[in-house]
Amino acid sequence: QVQVVESGGGLVQAGWSLRLSCAASGLMLSINAMGWYRQAPGKQRELVAAISSGGSTNYADSVKVRFTISRDNTKNTVYLQMNSLKPGDTAVYYCNADITPFQGGRKDYWGQGTQVTVSS
Repeated sequence: QVQVVESGGGLVQAGWSLRLSCAASGLMLSINAMGWYRQAPGKQRELVAAISSGGSTNYADSVKVRFTISRDNTKNTVYLQMNSLKPGDTAVYYCNADITPFQGGRKDYWGQGTQVTVSS
């Protein structure tokens, strides 16, 4: 069964850095785009960054320059390097992966979420 699992969240002070990881596992024919979303209390889930299978990236304006998304296709893993963190970055961060499982039926898979808390 295909699943994606995040790791790397935590509590940090403003200005610090964190690196999130998300690994996809299971029998898969292909992994297409992968991305990170976040949801703060009382707010809608929003796209933070995405990366295509070929490495093209897309960022929310609020995180450009500070965050970097990358992927290692040999490990089926996507990363989010977050620098110069701000209290406004506090949220649950979710990994998303567009995957075609071995048995077919391409769809989006979501991780369980990892909490990132930035104190001022």
